[in-house]
Amino acid sequence: MAEDIKSLDQLRDAVTANAGAVQGTAAGESLGLQPAAAPREPQRDEFGRAYATGKRKDAVARVWVKPGSGKIVVNGKDLTEYFARPVLQMILRQPFDVAGVAGEYDVNATVAGGGLSGQAGAVKHGISKALQLHEPALRGALKAAGFLTRDSRVVERKKYGKAKARRSFQFSKR
Repeated sequence: MAEDIKSLDQLRDAVTANAGAVQGTAAGESLGLQPAAAPREPQRDEFGRAYATGKRKDAVARVWVKPGSGKIVVNGKDLTEYFARPVLQMILRQPFDVAGVAGEYDVNATVAGGGLSGQAGAVKHGISKALQLHEPALRGALKAAGFLTRDSRVVERKKYGKAKARRSFQFSKR
């Protein structure tokens, strides 16, 4: 039986079936197991695209993902043209690599606000959310990598009596 179990879902099903058979109860209620949640449904529009909003710092990205050849367009420009630095391009490709679907989806994104680094993070967040909406089976890998969580770090506000958020004005003894 152990050779037949290849995923956590199969293991949970096997345990609940055995517990129900042994105890004579409905699907392992005596073990305190929760019933499996209904599988997530793909959320796609009439064009077969999934839409999501990604955010990072002050940047907000609107992202559409659809099956294709791996083309990424940001604000009407190709990925390499809009994000010239290789590090930013790598950030945008991370969700596809983690999910194991590199080159299978086309992305169209519009992003505004913040700087290039924040915009790259916003598009990455949007791609991750849109991927898991288009194909719910990818959710586990994306969530484990932390790509579905919004990075809540933002610039601290300036306080009165300070030069910046925490920096004081230069002190002069005389």
